[in-house]
Amino acid sequence: MCHLNPGYLTMSARPESDDDDGLEAAVDQAISACGGNLRATIRALIVANEFLENEVSELMKAVAKAYSRGRFKTYSG
Repeated sequence: MCHLNPGYLTMSARPESDDDDGLEAAVDQAISACGGNLRATIRALIVANEFLENEVSELMKAVAKAYSRGRFKTYSG
């Protein structure tokens, strides 16, 4: 079984290019972490993505709740 920590793979936020060494290194890291098994790598990345999507959803709910209770002020510039 393959274990990928959602924060384990690091990629920059800049647009990808064909020769992006950072992306290739992240791909190599993921495959290596899964012992070279591509199906396990894809499965682990899907699970990690679902985990991160759930985290974002929970954070959005918490911020919305705090905002509605007046804990956040709008920025007026």
